[in-house]
Amino acid sequence: MSTTAQIGVTGLAVMGRNLARNFARNGYTVAVHNRTASRTHALVEEFGGEGDFVTAETAKEFVAALERPRRLVIMVKAGGPTDAVIEEFAPLLEPGDMIIDGGNAHFADTRRRERELRERGIHFVGTGISGGEEGALNGPSIMPGGSTESYDSLGPMLEKISAKASDGAPCVTHVGPDGAGHFVKMVHNGIEYADMQLIGEAYQLLRDVAGYSPARIAEIFRTWNTGRLDSYLIEITAEVLAHVDAATGKPFVDVVQDRAEQKGTGRWTVQIALDLGVPVSGIAEAVFARSLSGHMALREASRGLAGPQAAPLGEAEAAAFADRVEQALYASKIVSYTQGFHEIAAGGEEYGWDIDPGAVASIWRGGCIIRAAFLDRIRAAYDARPELPSLLADEAFAREIAAAQDDWREVLAAAVRQGVPTPGFAAALAYYDALRAERLPAALTQGQRDYFGAHTYRRTDREGSYHTLWGGDRSEVPA
Repeated sequence: MSTTAQIGVTGLAVMGRNLARNFARNGYTVAVHNRTASRTHALVEEFGGEGDFVTAETAKEFVAALERPRRLVIMVKAGGPTDAVIEEFAPLLEPGDMIIDGGNAHFADTRRRERELRERGIHFVGTGISGGEEGALNGPSIMPGGSTESYDSLGPMLEKISAKASDGAPCVTHVGPDGAGHFVKMVHNGIEYADMQLIGEAYQLLRDVAGYSPARIAEIFRTWNTGRLDSYLIEITAEVLAHVDAATGKPFVDVVQDRAEQKGTGRWTVQIALDLGVPVSGIAEAVFARSLSGHMALREASRGLAGPQAAPLGEAEAAAFADRVEQALYASKIVSYTQGFHEIAAGGEEYGWDIDPGAVASIWRGGCIIRAAFLDRIRAAYDARPELPSLLADEAFAREIAAAQDDWREVLAAAVRQGVPTPGFAAALAYYDALRAERLPAALTQGQRDYFGAHTYRRTDREGSYHTLWGGDRSEVPA
């Protein structure tokens, strides 16, 4: 077999197959391999006309088909399966070759794999890929980590197959070394969880408080998608809400079980944020909301709990309320991105990555699930002030939230009065209020901790740590 393929893809489930086709459509010769050889041949039989493919039934054939430096993309399940594939192929590679993991791996696993393979002279490139199966085929947002040397070789290929933003810029950047790419993809998914939860809460408010039907709410979302909330998730929300179930004639959303599933990346985002000490309360509430939705026995046992009785809104009141919900959704969305970018910054500091937040915002403008028009403004904010401590510190975003806050609060008050759960909206507003507060009750918390555990505290009027002798004469002593 001649070494003709410029890149290879092993693992030809939907994502791997579509990514291989994307490379081929863009003029690259692609070696394809799957543990089940029939899947390899099926791909070429069905899509061979899209470009040049080289089929390989064994690992040796696959590696032999690749030109040097070899670029080998793994598209298999995260965890043990990824390690197994690495161990199968790594002994067949030579120094300078690279293994690209395009799955949703935990960044800590990526850091370990990168370190181990570096010792063998092999570049390991943990690469976040967002956009689902459609993005993999037509252009995803791509978040590669790994060495600068590997990006020099791989980057131009990724830039060619990636999504393109409205200004034509490729939605890919070298995020940083070792696990930086998978870390940023993890946070992307965490923001996605929060975004979807906020949209879900907006839908439920429009239905349960304003009294609108799913079809009417779809129209509202379509209108919102022409303005500052313009985004992929708002767009598809309108499509889902407008869909009618063929079997029953009911709104599609009414025949789907209200228990949300999750793959784990949102949970990872929250777990790592806890380790880093970064408040991502909006993302956490989104993860917990999915978890709660799945506890059907608990929910069933709680059906009889008392709730408020509220009269439906009139037509004019409902329209005004819908406008307020748009304000609350937009403000809460800004908070979600604020928390996500804070975690990225903290991760970069903790693990020694120099991640450019403006570049991250730029590559999220196309291809990925959270792509949205206002990412252009996030990019501009970070480009203007690379050390921006928070999106809420940007003058333009601060003005918008100031203008939205009264409606935001009114929406939450209405939700509480009518018993509609809005954990995402509430967490976002609490975060905003906590940041702007001159004093927080943490002072009392420190007093309590010192009382029961002698954990000490710091004073506002002088340096140092102190302890009060609570069980004695209550005098204060330096710690």
